[in-house]
Amino acid sequence: MRWWLLASGIFLHGLAVADELSEARKRWESSPHGPMLERILPPTFAPDELPEPGSDGARLTLRYCVQCHNLANPAMHHAAKWPAVVDRMVVRMEGRGNMGRLMSEMMAGVKAPAEEETRSIVAYLQKHAQTPLDATRYPEVNQPSGEAFRLACNQCHVLPDPKRHTAAEWPRVVSRMQENMEWMNRVVGSQPVAGEPQLRIEEINAFLRKYARR
Repeated sequence: MRWWLLASGIFLHGLAVADELSEARKRWESSPHGPMLERILPPTFAPDELPEPGSDGARLTLRYCVQCHNLANPAMHHAAKWPAVVDRMVVRMEGRGNMGRLMSEMMAGVKAPAEEETRSIVAYLQKHAQTPLDATRYPEVNQPSGEAFRLACNQCHVLPDPKRHTAAEWPRVVSRMQENMEWMNRVVGSQPVAGEPQLRIEEINAFLRKYARR
């Protein structure tokens, strides 16, 4: 009986995820602002990659966040930054953002979370947020061998602690980050320019594998 309940829960969660994403796509397709909303975040993080996918935090994050942009990875920010980010997003969902009347028009049909739901979202995002690297534990990050990692990752977020993933997991994460940087038009090294920092994937992975979780 227990396995059946678990399987049913996973199935129903999958249906809910599909519904949320389907509704978001419909909004983007019917809104003149859809292309701009879709470009806010890269589409490289999938719902099934959310930590604790069956939790209230994951459910609420998916329900509200995909109304306006692609799904955000909780590790996109460190814990101290998430409250301000969520607060800013809630204000926008209420149509009171920094674009005046246009913001109200853009948010037509968008639902904002209640206070309790907002607290749950923040708690969830903070629980699974990026763990910042402590440079005193990894002094190599400020040496030439850590330069590729430092310059690339600092473009979008705090430097992650290498022990967040295993050596086998990091290459896939780095590959997704490369896609994100291409989406966001960050330095990716596809067309080398003299004097411009280049994205050196091999060096980044080497640094992360060296200090990865065992």
